[in-house]
Amino acid sequence: MVNRIFGLETEYGLLIHEDRPDHSPTWFAHRLRDQLFHVQRRGVLDLHHRGHDEPPGNGGFLVNAGRIYLDMGHLEYASPECHSLTDVVASDRAGDLLLQQALEELGLSEQVSLIKNNIDHETDATFGSHENYLVSRRFPFSRRGLAPLVTFLVTRQIFTGSGRVGSAAPQDAWIQTDRLIVPRSAFGTHQVSDLSFQISQRADYIVNDFFEWVQHNRAIVNTRDEPLADPNQYRRIHLLLGDSNMAEYATALKLGTTGLVLQLIEEGHAPQDLEIDEPVEALQEISQDQERRWLIQLQSQKTMSALDIQERFLDCAVQHCKGQDEETDWVLAQWASVLHDLRGDYQQLVGRVDWASKLWLLECFREAEHVDWSDPMMKSLDLEYHNLNRAKGLYHGLLEEGRAPRMTTDRLIHLAMDTAPKNTRAYGRSELVRHLLNEGSASAVNRAPSPDGSFPPYVINWSIFQVRGHAPFPMPDPFKTYLEDVRTHLQSVIV
Repeated sequence: MVNRIFGLETEYGLLIHEDRPDHSPTWFAHRLRDQLFHVQRRGVLDLHHRGHDEPPGNGGFLVNAGRIYLDMGHLEYASPECHSLTDVVASDRAGDLLLQQALEELGLSEQVSLIKNNIDHETDATFGSHENYLVSRRFPFSRRGLAPLVTFLVTRQIFTGSGRVGSAAPQDAWIQTDRLIVPRSAFGTHQVSDLSFQISQRADYIVNDFFEWVQHNRAIVNTRDEPLADPNQYRRIHLLLGDSNMAEYATALKLGTTGLVLQLIEEGHAPQDLEIDEPVEALQEISQDQERRWLIQLQSQKTMSALDIQERFLDCAVQHCKGQDEETDWVLAQWASVLHDLRGDYQQLVGRVDWASKLWLLECFREAEHVDWSDPMMKSLDLEYHNLNRAKGLYHGLLEEGRAPRMTTDRLIHLAMDTAPKNTRAYGRSELVRHLLNEGSASAVNRAPSPDGSFPPYVINWSIFQVRGHAPFPMPDPFKTYLEDVRTHLQSVIV
């Protein structure tokens, strides 16, 4: 798509199928990481501290230029930088398959399941699904400039939500008001709702419209300025309000529509006068609306439905973006199709929209077994929808039955496990990782920094790397592959 780099970061749950397990989920996470890096040699582990909670060996970059690491004890996969929707969906699915194959090779797939979702029904914890969009530094990153994006994000959950049984407990948080940061409780806490089902997994956990932190004060728009690229040219829009999608179609539509709305804002074509009166409350009310009318109050005192608002954004995108490339036209056509179908029976969306697929499966089970929503099996099936095991996962069952459209192929996903996109800087980073694995540096891969504190054999980050004894190699432009430059740089390297 035009002037866009996409990335996804996925945090995985580990579900242990034992009443009294001998090992914790973190123990299994360590085994999976070690299988990927030490046995399969899918990449190289970091040899330096990346932060206070990321010691050497905590994770590393893969040959597909993505990253796998442990974040507060659970596994996380960050896709490489992608310039197309096909690449980002394939790279996302490649991360799923890398972890699932490692689990099966270890012979642990009967003991534990990898769950690609965002909630833990037992502890009420949440896992993230973070989206990254590269924009120009000229992007109007202010409350006024971001207002259309907030409206779009609050309402897009009607086709991007993954759905869940029940709701989360009220979230504690600190909220910025003018120049003060005050506890959310000062405004009164909302009541615990007794819901059977809602369309979003993350909506209950979002407590601010804008904030720079990523935990405990999760916001609709994360304001941390960390471009991971030339800061004079680029900004990275980092979103953490979205759900992990199982449906390839939903993943592509989520990233594609958001990318087009960012383009509308950049070019000054976003629809106006759609500011939501209370965005955080609206986000949760839409998700929890059992009648799916999805009505929200605007600052103009008008009431509109999320469907009508999404159609306003679609109309602007058609007017200003149609015909610019093949992927844009696919997004516009499918955006229109989904909004049309959302006005009818939700079952028309089974296979394309995750919450609709899950709700249909759960309703079929309830009808067949004559159980209500409080039955413990409902939460178990909720989790099983997100199981990465093809023999067990409910979404994979829809795939097998041909009910879920594909955006990729199995061959493309397998290719993305070991190959970086060939039109972004990920390609150059992949060359570096392969060199370290295959060209005489393999013995250094697991070597700790020397006791005297000298520079480790290599340091790799998203926008720069350095091999010991040589100058740093910056990669500030995500649109450039750097392939020949990396090869030339590495020809003379002796670690």
